[in-house]
Amino acid sequence: MRRILICLFLFYSILLFSQEFIFTAKDKPNDDGSAILIEWDASDYEPDKIILERQDTKGNFLEIKKLSDFLGVFEDGNDINAGKTYFYRLSLYDVVGNLISQKSAQITAEAQWFNTEKISLLIMTIILTAAIIYFIYSARSGKELYIRKISGLESMEESVGRATEMGRPILFIPGTLDLDDMQTIAGLTILGKLAQKVAEYNTKLLVPVCRSMVLSTAKEVVEEAYLKAGNPDAYDPDSVFYLTDDQFGYVAGVDGIIVREKPAANFFLGAFYAESLILAETGFASGSIQTAGTAMPSQLPFFVVACDYTLIGEELFAASAYLSKDPHQLGSLKGQDLGKAIFVIVLLIGVILEIFNVHILKDFLSLH
Repeated sequence: MRRILICLFLFYSILLFSQEFIFTAKDKPNDDGSAILIEWDASDYEPDKIILERQDTKGNFLEIKKLSDFLGVFEDGNDINAGKTYFYRLSLYDVVGNLISQKSAQITAEAQWFNTEKISLLIMTIILTAAIIYFIYSARSGKELYIRKISGLESMEESVGRATEMGRPILFIPGTLDLDDMQTIAGLTILGKLAQKVAEYNTKLLVPVCRSMVLSTAKEVVEEAYLKAGNPDAYDPDSVFYLTDDQFGYVAGVDGIIVREKPAANFFLGAFYAESLILAETGFASGSIQTAGTAMPSQLPFFVVACDYTLIGEELFAASAYLSKDPHQLGSLKGQDLGKAIFVIVLLIGVILEIFNVHILKDFLSLH
């Protein structure tokens, strides 16, 4: 009996002293090297308190987290830099504050070149880039790329011709936002093509703007258009002018111009907000041919009901490629269209597979 008790004592002593908790530090995968993952398992000890520390530049360990669970994962993203080595220490304490066990670990934070969780995005990017390069090369080689007709742009010559016959001006509004908005840039691109036709027909052009940067840019665009048309003497610097930055003050000024000048054609191409219906209704009441275009979904209905032609959404951005026939712009436009077509096809395939309870595509996209 005595021998049995001694054996049991030795067995439990060995078991007690052989208890060991798990503590590891790992670089977080698929990141830019700005985080480290800390994993631990102290369930055998069931400590009252777990303290995680990190060594500072002076060599001292400073507490960064009090861990409440016996096992888990903690992400340290506080002032972590790629390429730097960090030292961690995990300490276990009992109820009275005595140190039970302690472990250290070191890890070097590294930035990954690729995020393996976004393989599908990489594949789509490669396909889209290859398509754009292919179509640009095709356009530069002389191959004619088909682009469907945009009625609002096809009507430009009709509007200029009507204004010339009636002896009335053309009004162009490039939106109410500054040059940092793509819609304004797209509007100014169309203004250049319109001004070139206006110069050829020797028609009067009015371009009131509400931003100083847009003013200087629009002046340059219109002047360059007159030079391209071979009629630089017809350019009037006062045809592009500033009204005010105030939203409804600007709208009131434009409405006054429409009522007084009675332009034969109005072009509203750019970013618009609540002023869209006011401008369009005033132009409609004056009997002008109106062409509008914006990427603001909430304002499109007002332009559709009050204008003769409306460029909807991306048609505004495609206008520069449509009008200029530049190979780079045409190739980019066709490549993006192919990317959208692929996206729609993948979406339809995914829907069909889900209907038949096949989750291969969904699982791949969710994992990658």
